Amino acid sequence: MSEIYESIITGLKEALADAQGKEKLQKRTVTIIPVKQYSASEIKEIRKKTNFSQKLFAEYVGVSDKTVEAWESGRSHPAGSSSRILSLIDQDSNFINEHPFVKIEN
Repeated sequence: MSEIYESIITGLKEALADAQGKEKLQKRTVTIIPVKQYSASEIKEIRKKTNFSQKLFAEYVGVSDKTVEAWESGRSHPAGSSSRILSLIDQDSNFINEHPFVKIEN
């Protein structure tokens, strides 16, 4: 049988044993780290590290170029997935090369 099927069956058996009091399941607590709130200057610095224009950076992040312009001027701030992507780029300067959403041709 498939590895996924075996994993599901094992999990169900463990859950049943736990419910019947025969075995105690190992429980874990998972905490999601909140997204960082970036300042206008931090956003601009992150974009400059990518060597992308505002327009190209906006396309990479999945927002409009007007949105990036507003972030960099401090009129608005990124939230949700945009903040997560900024965080990933900020933490790993090679992120855009490892996850190329943009095709660059010579």
